[in-house]
Amino acid sequence: MTATDFAALGASAPVLAAIADRGFDVPTAVQARVVPAALEGRDVLAQAPTGTGKTLAFGIPLVERIPADQPGPAGLVLAPTRELARQVLTELMPIARARGLWLATATGGEPYAEQVRRVKRADIVVATPGRLLDLIERGACRLDRVTTLVLDEADRMLDMGFAPDIERIASLLPQDIQTLCFSATLEGPAGHTIESYVHDPLRVAVAPPARAEAPVEHRFLTVDRHTKVEALADELNAERGLAIVFVRTREGVDELANDLYDRGFNPATLHGAMQQRARTGALARFARGNADVLVATDVAARGLDVDGVTHVVNFDPPHDDEGYVHRVGRTGRAGRTGTGITLVLPSERLRVGRMAQRLGVDALCARTGQPILPARGSDRPANGRRPGPQARYARS
Repeated sequence: MTATDFAALGASAPVLAAIADRGFDVPTAVQARVVPAALEGRDVLAQAPTGTGKTLAFGIPLVERIPADQPGPAGLVLAPTRELARQVLTELMPIARARGLWLATATGGEPYAEQVRRVKRADIVVATPGRLLDLIERGACRLDRVTTLVLDEADRMLDMGFAPDIERIASLLPQDIQTLCFSATLEGPAGHTIESYVHDPLRVAVAPPARAEAPVEHRFLTVDRHTKVEALADELNAERGLAIVFVRTREGVDELANDLYDRGFNPATLHGAMQQRARTGALARFARGNADVLVATDVAARGLDVDGVTHVVNFDPPHDDEGYVHRVGRTGRAGRTGTGITLVLPSERLRVGRMAQRLGVDALCARTGQPILPARGSDRPANGRRPGPQARYARS
């Protein structure tokens, strides 16, 4: 395959030039299947995880089909978090500018007046559902000229409780719009809800990209509630690269960050209640290495790609298998190795053990002769660490 393959998909010369400038020569599987059908105006229902090139898959037809000379946004992308919305904006900006289109984000945590000014001028708006509805209710944004709707990570938006907001937004859109839905899963009730937004769609299922060159070591450590922070500090002291520590609640993030600061670490924090400027600053400090630990809620589990993250620690274990995959997927990226560590209270052993078994980590541990979880009441090794398997884990 050659660089002309993007041209074979139907992209215009200006967009092809912008794609080439970004160094992309060969379409991914999801791009090759989605772009031609979407350019023809067909709805798309794609099961495509992060890392498969899905942003460009919906971005190319989005910018190609949007008229550049009408007032009000003609393209709308809904995303679950501010971070993902900003990432989508960054990905789409070069190809949109190639066609003379303006983009804007509508997310919380940004100056309201400036955001309103940008949204009114934009041809394409990338938004989180709550902030978009806020702008609509204040008369700062209208959707009656939208021709294409993209639902990015639709399953996560539904999991986060955005279903009523999405339904309200959909009711304000013209009836004959094109809808492109992208989701990591299309199973269960969420899948049925997602299907209700499309009409006679092209159905695409793309597996996560293989990352055989990026082995991730998975460790599960039994800890006591009263010594849990000390156990975390032991792990971070033994492994002094960039580390992301996941905590269940916003309050827990701030409390743990203070505890780590008192123990000599320089943590940054990230959670949904922070203003956008604070979130951007925290990520910048962490990416530069000025903060050696990022303590975060699951808002950082998707759409966050920071070079040099060597360790992910689940201070609070995730609720489900997918949460584990996305969290640990923040390390072991771009061919580098990584380590995922999960701290497990005695009351969590059964749930976490079953999760690890479903993910195949348990079987890998069994071959080493080491149980995935130490027996109840067993002591931690003298060095505070329990070795685990070298597991090849698909990046989320």
